[in-house]
Amino acid sequence: MSSSAVDITLLGRTYSIACPAGQEPALRNVADKLEKQLLSLKARTNNLSREEIAIMAALNIGYELFEEKQNNQEYNRRMDERIALLQATIENALVERERQANYTAKPDATASDADDSQ
Repeated sequence: MSSSAVDITLLGRTYSIACPAGQEPALRNVADKLEKQLLSLKARTNNLSREEIAIMAALNIGYELFEEKQNNQEYNRRMDERIALLQATIENALVERERQANYTAKPDATASDADDSQ
């Protein structure tokens, strides 16, 4: 897969970033969100250096990612429980259906026994 250079600007500095072909819009989107976060941090903390602002942004983004992963794990756990419940319900329904089919298909044993005794 080929890559191209994408120019992004963060805190007034332009960076040329190698990006896989077709992924340029995603990189620009991420860069725009990062720029907004950097500018917000810079506005709230005038005394921080670019490096400190970048570290704060990285920590914020890392925390957001951590929370999202936690939420995804919880969602997956709940879905696994629901799938297991659905599987058990389907298996029980199939067993019950088989039981009913066998019950109605077999002739009444007591009636045939009564006929044999006469």
